[in-house]
Amino acid sequence: MVTIKDVLTGSPADRAGVQRGDHLIRINGKDVNDVLDYRYYITEPRVRLLLHRGPDLLDVVIRKPRYDDIGLEFDTFLMDEKKSCRNKCIFCFIDQLPPGMRSSLYFKDDDSRLSFLMGNYITLTNMEERDIERILRMKMSPLNISVHTTDPALRCQMLNNRFAGSCYSTMKRFAAAGIEMHCQIVLCKGVNDGAALLSTMRDLAALYPSVSSVSIVPAGLTKFRDKLYPLSPYEKEDCREVIAQVEGFAEECRAKYGSRIFFCADELYVTGRVRFPNGRYYEGYPQIENGVGMLRSFADEFVEAMEDIDDLDPFRPRSCSIATGVAAYGFLSLLVEEMQKKCYNLNCRVYEIKNEFFGESITVAGLLTGKDLYKQLRGKELGRVLFLPVSMLRHERDKFLDDTTPGWLESRLGVRIIFTENDGRDFVTKLLRHG
Repeated sequence: MVTIKDVLTGSPADRAGVQRGDHLIRINGKDVNDVLDYRYYITEPRVRLLLHRGPDLLDVVIRKPRYDDIGLEFDTFLMDEKKSCRNKCIFCFIDQLPPGMRSSLYFKDDDSRLSFLMGNYITLTNMEERDIERILRMKMSPLNISVHTTDPALRCQMLNNRFAGSCYSTMKRFAAAGIEMHCQIVLCKGVNDGAALLSTMRDLAALYPSVSSVSIVPAGLTKFRDKLYPLSPYEKEDCREVIAQVEGFAEECRAKYGSRIFFCADELYVTGRVRFPNGRYYEGYPQIENGVGMLRSFADEFVEAMEDIDDLDPFRPRSCSIATGVAAYGFLSLLVEEMQKKCYNLNCRVYEIKNEFFGESITVAGLLTGKDLYKQLRGKELGRVLFLPVSMLRHERDKFLDDTTPGWLESRLGVRIIFTENDGRDFVTKLLRHG
């Protein structure tokens, strides 16, 4: 039973007389415990609600087009609490956070509902048999799964959870039911790479096409790893070995299945100083949100946007700056050089920001803080506008990781800040429109 927080005016539920504060007990005779039950059961054109209102039980029948929403809102998106992670992974980024940050950053979710609805990655260790059966019954697809390794003993070791070894057997059940899975392997040097990685890739490839894509991502290591499992970062040659291994096996998969399935994160190419594959290589970018192919896609969008530019005002000077992380600095510098060849009145400086907050081994722009930006940009020539990637902000786009705000940074630096999307066309458009 869940409490209805609001009823959208004019919605099917509103027209049927459902009221704010009613308690929803069942839909079409089925108990409603969370958002998945709710969304699954309201897909029918005839929806019968059992409500509790004061001392009364009410039956309400709603007729609507199939799959249309009925217009109810609840206290939380999930209609209950998020499920927290039961693991103690040797590479967990949250365990490497310093004290004193906002409390939400320390919460580890491992919720299959968020995997289906929001694309979050889950380890499958937080699920009981009834949860697995519900996924099978509802055909919840696609799911995003953190695999890391298919070796049961090694997975238990990496996740510090004695129940973690059943992941692959559960995935085989999902595959048999036709559920699509996107997977990730967080690679830890000397732990699950080399022969262990090859074995894992073979196991996952055997579940194709249900396992439709797999990203290989190096573990992020901050400077706050005291008393944690000893891990070392991937250096240039290490990254090259991983790329060669993954790309070699991916080509075997392409020949056998028609898909590469396995893709390395951009970070491995940047650190290894290996040229990115072309856009076709990424097969539609199924893992772009996991940092796979993001820079290639951005570059291709950039080129297309530049080809469309034909009405620039050659007399208006444009003076601006860009700040980014170490990983993307060289990449963005090259793009800006290309822009200035065509837009000769564009004066744009690109600044490389080192991550002093988490440690310099963290090179992605999305983990930079407002204070690091301020310390390393103050006194620099920033022009009329400073452009920053929106990935530096939390989901609400109002704060950096250290709780400083864009307004705070603007006032300290004395410059207008504009955030760009992870899109090459948006990047070009904003630089030329606001620079």
